[in-house]
Amino acid sequence: MKVAIVLPGLHKVVRGAEVAFESIAHELCKYDDVEVTLFGSGEGRPETDYQFCHVDRIPRERFESFWPHAIPIFRDEISYEELTFATDLIRKYDYRNFDVTVTCSYPFINWFLIWKRKQGYPAHVFVTQNSDYVVHTQQREYRFFKCDGLVCTNPEYFERNKNRQEWTTTLIPNGVDPNMFTPGSKDRKHFELPEDAPIALMVSALIEEKRVLEGIRAAAQVPDLHLVICGGGPLRDQVHQLGQELMGDRFHLKKLPRTDMPGIYRAADLFLHMSLTEPSANSYIEALATGLPIVTHDRDVTRWTLEDTSVLVDASNLDNVAKGIHQALAEGPSEGKIANRLDLVNRRFSWSSLAQEYYTFLKQIVQERKTGK
Repeated sequence: MKVAIVLPGLHKVVRGAEVAFESIAHELCKYDDVEVTLFGSGEGRPETDYQFCHVDRIPRERFESFWPHAIPIFRDEISYEELTFATDLIRKYDYRNFDVTVTCSYPFINWFLIWKRKQGYPAHVFVTQNSDYVVHTQQREYRFFKCDGLVCTNPEYFERNKNRQEWTTTLIPNGVDPNMFTPGSKDRKHFELPEDAPIALMVSALIEEKRVLEGIRAAAQVPDLHLVICGGGPLRDQVHQLGQELMGDRFHLKKLPRTDMPGIYRAADLFLHMSLTEPSANSYIEALATGLPIVTHDRDVTRWTLEDTSVLVDASNLDNVAKGIHQALAEGPSEGKIANRLDLVNRRFSWSSLAQEYYTFLKQIVQERKTGK
């Protein structure tokens, strides 16, 4: 089975979808009957066991303020980036080399991969890494969404889409490498963080729906708390300004390489996530695998994901968030609760076990595509 995984940020940026796809590719390559090729804007890495094809694109940051965002299809800087990527993908991608393609990007990459299907192959699988809005809305350009297989990253998406006749649907959450993200000693000096202060960590894209600004406002209510934010995005200047205004030297905005992420989790005392509609955050699972208490919004998806390991609050109320931070800090590094978090990761969220589910599902979709079922 020859698999193509396509996303502009692969090997270029450290974001949730990119980490998930690179991890899945690595695990799928352990199967003797699978070959995987990633198409992304980064460069190949000699240590990977999958193939990598570089595709040029103009970074989304170049489109944040200059280009209009009210045009249909071009609703944000991500759409512009995706179009430039798809333009070069035309030259690099040959449908005859693959049995199945995988992406979470819409519209241009999805349209291109669907358009390139010939003679019954390759099959196309879409993953709801960012949301399932493009799948179910059926308005404007979203009316043209197509796929053969749909991977839903949480049960809310699965329930909404499982009975659709146009494609086959499965539920597979995001995961973590429990050998990379583990509890351990805090090396705060490496990150220029204070040794004797409580530290909350946010790992998030700096975009409105992640509500990072609200996280700063909540954290600022907790005396002596330092807040570390790791991420990038169009709100970076607003995030930096608000953090400095409300927290001063208790605020730390960082952009770290992937290799530093396990260390920054271990340097923290708790993990904070403010999104009210998070699809399936890798950062949740990375924090769990590191043993951290998590303070996040109480909803069906977070209850399903985190079970009884975390502090769930109404994140739309900043006072409640601040109380949740106090609660998480008061718990301290409880060995029993750390063990429960690690057990949850090993039971449900290791990439090695999730790759088995991807392997089985991709095989099914390829067979259905070839037989017309």
